[in-house]
Amino acid sequence: MGDRVWLVLTTVSRNAKIWVALWIVYIIWGSTYLGIELAGETMPPLFAAGVRFILAGTLMVGLVAWRRGWAPLRLSRRELAAAALIGLLLPGGNALLFVAEREVPIGLASLIIAAVPLWVLLMRFAARERPDLLSVASLLVGFAGIAILVRPGGGSGSLAYLLLAIGAGFFWALGSFLSPRLTVPKDAFAATAVEMLCGGVVLTIVALFIYSPGELNPSHYSARSIGGLWYLIVFGSIVGYSAYAWLLANAPIGQVSTYAYVNPVVAIALGAIVLDEAITWRIVAGALLVLAAVAIVVRREAQEVAVEGEGFAGAAAPVERLEADEVVGTDGNTSEVAARRVT
Repeated sequence: MGDRVWLVLTTVSRNAKIWVALWIVYIIWGSTYLGIELAGETMPPLFAAGVRFILAGTLMVGLVAWRRGWAPLRLSRRELAAAALIGLLLPGGNALLFVAEREVPIGLASLIIAAVPLWVLLMRFAARERPDLLSVASLLVGFAGIAILVRPGGGSGSLAYLLLAIGAGFFWALGSFLSPRLTVPKDAFAATAVEMLCGGVVLTIVALFIYSPGELNPSHYSARSIGGLWYLIVFGSIVGYSAYAWLLANAPIGQVSTYAYVNPVVAIALGAIVLDEAITWRIVAGALLVLAAVAIVVRREAQEVAVEGEGFAGAAAPVERLEADEVVGTDGNTSEVAARRVT
């Protein structure tokens, strides 16, 4: 009897931790769109993105060294090159979103970015992998939703900025698609740290060339923008990612993947509450199509994890239930974690 009670309590405790971590990812990653909007109000977008990833990457390096020692950070040239490439794609996509959100409402931007799994599926199809008919139909429905969202003349930002948001999603998808196919660092946190640092350094160098000294003067930045940037660094990059990595090690991938269609709901709500963004019928219609398509694709990918041993969005292997600082695939591959979104 005592053993049964202990088993029930342990199960309840584990489920409670999973739901706490899920809500951390839901809320924090959903709110990063607001953080980007606030940071970009008075800070040059590429510079803000570069500083964000340099500082977040440095903190992540410290976290890895503290938890695991310096060994995971000793990378081969091949691992460093792969991490640098992914770092250019993922933080680079994030930088495009910094620019896009100057004109595009955060609710709309979050829906465009939510289509990343659809882009990944399209890339898998282009690489002659064979998605099933349901996934292909979902792809068509999802991109129809995007077409509704970015239709010119809807008062939701200029077409150029909407296309920048689409470009941000495409770069994230490309980084996610390539990551499990490259020799990325085996330690997931080390891979993330290097990717952030590489992307941050490149973005900062570009920013130093294209912005004037006056634009880079910190005295011109509002407290709200600085607060938004620090929120992105500490919560969006460190706390949110740590919760996500723990979930990958302790929860079914299908459950973890629900963040893909919950985050936009959080972003839309915050946009309406904090920024007084309008929720139009066009946004509702596009959201229903995009999120329905993403939900189907994500669930199909999760089923492949269970049946075939393929990771979400094309990763190489499912994630074993390990300690939070030991997240690896069943073949030792950590590309699943390294390819996560970095908003």
